[in-house]
Amino acid sequence: MTAENPSADQRYAAFRHRAFLLYWGARFLANFSTQIVSVAVGWQIYDLTRNPFDLGLVGIIQFAPSLILVLVTGAAADRFGRRLIMGIATLLEALCALALLALTLRGLADPFGIFAVLGVFGVARAFFAPASASLVANLVPAEDFANAVAWNSSAWQMATIIGPVAGGLLYGLSPEAAYAVATLLMFCAGMLVFSIPKPKQRTETEKPSLDTLFAGFRYIWGEKVVLGAISLDLFAVLLSGAVALLPVYARDILELGPWGLGLLRSAPGIGALAVAVWLAGHPIRDHAGLVMFSFVALFGVFTVVFGVSTVPWLSIFALAMLGATDMISVYVRETLIQLWTPDRVRGRVNAVNMVFVGASNELGEFRAGTMAALIGTVPAVVFGGVGAVAVAGIWAIAFPQLRRIRHLNGRV
Repeated sequence: MTAENPSADQRYAAFRHRAFLLYWGARFLANFSTQIVSVAVGWQIYDLTRNPFDLGLVGIIQFAPSLILVLVTGAAADRFGRRLIMGIATLLEALCALALLALTLRGLADPFGIFAVLGVFGVARAFFAPASASLVANLVPAEDFANAVAWNSSAWQMATIIGPVAGGLLYGLSPEAAYAVATLLMFCAGMLVFSIPKPKQRTETEKPSLDTLFAGFRYIWGEKVVLGAISLDLFAVLLSGAVALLPVYARDILELGPWGLGLLRSAPGIGALAVAVWLAGHPIRDHAGLVMFSFVALFGVFTVVFGVSTVPWLSIFALAMLGATDMISVYVRETLIQLWTPDRVRGRVNAVNMVFVGASNELGEFRAGTMAALIGTVPAVVFGGVGAVAVAGIWAIAFPQLRRIRHLNGRV
């Protein structure tokens, strides 16, 4: 990373573009609302069943639509307006939050109503993810794109810091308060999306066919740098993801309560946000591939530290460092994927990427919940962290092109 002291113009280059500013605000509010819903749903489900396996189901139910609809969501992002799809998906998420509020007001005896709503929420996210990820490249010029990636990540990280704390505090007041605030903010996010000026986009003009639908898969398979970057995230986080088990740590291991759950959920975002802000002014200049693999390994190390800790401050510190190390690898991966992908197939490539990201998160939560039910919570987390370290080493050998990348530039 450079030791230069960047000017304000360099640090905030992406925000010179009004379209990106509106996009950033919408993304922050949408993710902030999602974090509130996530904390509320996790605590509500665990209160109802006291079964960590059900926490894993929360993840798998939300991931399934991304997998089932991967060919449709990516093609839609390349054929239709990405802003339009992002806006409609955000409003659908708002309606899902409203439905969770209605279910809670009626009273819940089992989690099945929540699971049904989360399935629809997963459909909205399946369309939202590739459209929003692809839209960024249409809002800023290529020279400001790496800066936009850093700030785009900061929107998500800020949401993961403030959102879970807000969710825990609101849930402490009442589940209804949490879902009501999430609904309002998600509607506001949708309105911001529709206020973004319509950007230029190289849309797919070929008649829809199996060949065009599978174009994203073909491109990824042929471009080993993109394939390595996407699959690294899948397997590293699939093995190490322990977010689904935070309610267990908050209630049974660290004994922190709902507010403590929010603090635990926020800790990775605190570390990641600090790094994202640093990267906005100090981009990685050299040895980007080696930097990425090194920090994926450190991500696994801090997962192990969190898994074995029974001291709240050490657990929070480990989660913060986990977020910081993950942010660096995410920054490198996302910049490479977007800049190495032509705009005409960017939506389909991002749809596949989002399936991999969803698999690493939601399926990772399912893996963690299932293993916790079988062998215990702490062994499940430790096993995942060790697995992430192993994946970093294996992928560094298997994808030498990715390991040898030095600079974050590519073809746009």
